[in-house]
Amino acid sequence: MAFREINAKMIEATVAPGQRLFSQRGAMLAYRGEVSFTPNTAGGQGGIMSMIGRRVADEDTPLMTVEGSGTVLFGHGGHHIQVIRLTGDTLYVEADRLLAFEGSLQQGTMFLGSQGGVMGMVRGQVSGQGLFTTTLKGQGAVAVMAHGGVIEIPITPQRPVHVDPQAYVAHHGDVRNKLSTALGWRDMVGRGSGEAFQLELSGSGAVYVQASEEKL
Repeated sequence: MAFREINAKMIEATVAPGQRLFSQRGAMLAYRGEVSFTPNTAGGQGGIMSMIGRRVADEDTPLMTVEGSGTVLFGHGGHHIQVIRLTGDTLYVEADRLLAFEGSLQQGTMFLGSQGGVMGMVRGQVSGQGLFTTTLKGQGAVAVMAHGGVIEIPITPQRPVHVDPQAYVAHHGDVRNKLSTALGWRDMVGRGSGEAFQLELSGSGAVYVQASEEKL
């Protein structure tokens, strides 16, 4: 495993010859050994289409390719960090919440409407997170950022989970999402996301929720 949690706001990554990590620009705090950091112009493992997806979505979060032999300390803005280990499934996460991920993962971009239809698009507008989200698939670890800590909530076919869209961090598994309203349209006038909107996640998997609705 490439990542080790030092504390709630810092992780240590092991960099080995022949392997790559990708990190958000500005996330490196310190490193030991022979490690290089190169701006990534190919959008990680997702290639140019992944990069285009982020630009269209106004999520032009630059990545650094990390290679060599040594250890690196990562953190960013004092945000809480959650390490998620993938075992073949797909993680859906906003691009600006990505701190670092292993190069073994395949990166892509998904249009939210493809999962949630028109309501999926509305969710992007309401939450301010954009209409696209980043996908990471395969075997490996991902470090994501959030405000005030993160809790993982299981999603089962018998028990869907309702999340405030602004508290949503990421989800994985065979999960469908749709936006619903908890109030009538008249009651929602002048309100932000809050309890007026709920993101319903159903299926089998897990969702990661942050303790604060503050945006990164």
